[in-house]
Amino acid sequence: MKNEKYKLRYLPLFEQDLIQTVSCITNVLKNTDTAEKLVNDIEDAIQERLEYPLAFEPFPSKKRDYPYYRIYTKLCNILCCYRGCNGSQKISLWSKRYKSVFIK
Repeated sequence: MKNEKYKLRYLPLFEQDLIQTVSCITNVLKNTDTAEKLVNDIEDAIQERLEYPLAFEPFPSKKRDYPYYRIYTKLCNILCCYRGCNGSQKISLWSKRYKSVFIK
């Protein structure tokens, strides 16, 4: 197998959704420890995949040139998806509210 290097790039949608989620956990639920743990769990899962990002379960969605892959978090029901293409790994975060957009 060819040893490719992947460059991590966070998409704005990922950042916006993560900030919104962390803000809700911190300000509405008043649980800063859980918010911090969520961010750490997501970051750890993403970093673990950088070496072999295409070796994981694809996300079932419409036919695409480059399939999306899922990252599960231990803490709550949030789905992170990413795609690997052209020597870069693009990371984006979707929650269930976006599911209908991707499954067609």
